[in-house]
Amino acid sequence: MYAVIRTGGKQYRVAADDVIEIEKITGEPGDIVSLEEVLMLGGDGGPTVGTPLIAGASVAAEVLEQKRAAKLLVFKKKRRKNYRRKHGHRQHLTALRITEILTDGKAPSKAKAAKKPAAKPAEEEKAPETKTESEPAARAFTELKEAEGTADDLKKISGVGPKLEEKLNALGIFHYWQVAGFSAEDVSRVDDELNFKGRIERDDWIGQAKKLMEDDG
Repeated sequence: MYAVIRTGGKQYRVAADDVIEIEKITGEPGDIVSLEEVLMLGGDGGPTVGTPLIAGASVAAEVLEQKRAAKLLVFKKKRRKNYRRKHGHRQHLTALRITEILTDGKAPSKAKAAKKPAAKPAEEEKAPETKTESEPAARAFTELKEAEGTADDLKKISGVGPKLEEKLNALGIFHYWQVAGFSAEDVSRVDDELNFKGRIERDDWIGQAKKLMEDDG
């Protein structure tokens, strides 16, 4: 038996034990969630199509992981206007394992939910390894917990005030050389942490930091 469901504005064809990734929904790993927008059911008796939904039908699924998709870069340019904007986006996703396809208003069975602890530890063991491999080895700001030597006056960077300087220090950013050495991933991480919405690239922090280093040198 299979079902066609709708969630996050997208449609998915699913069957029992399928693993799918959908736009983020509420739930912790191991929770059983119900997807109630069922557009079609298929089986030995032929397909049943809803109008638009099938009354009483739902799909039960186990939350495996809350994650983020690979980064997408969005670049905008206007000719002869000196206008360039680059933004990164990582979509929040929820990984699900389909446990049951239900009809006639039935609720997910407790027997299915009881299987959660068996599958959970194996996935928890894999998560740290993946995260460790993806963390940058760059020392731009991730390894510094306090200033080495005299901290630079980050307020000289256009757009940085006293409060923002404190937030940057809290992330381990104290020196011009750190800002000048930002990688694309560093820029994205600082953007995400401080909700900058592209300010670093828009105000050219990296270029400003390099000039300040030359002036001080």
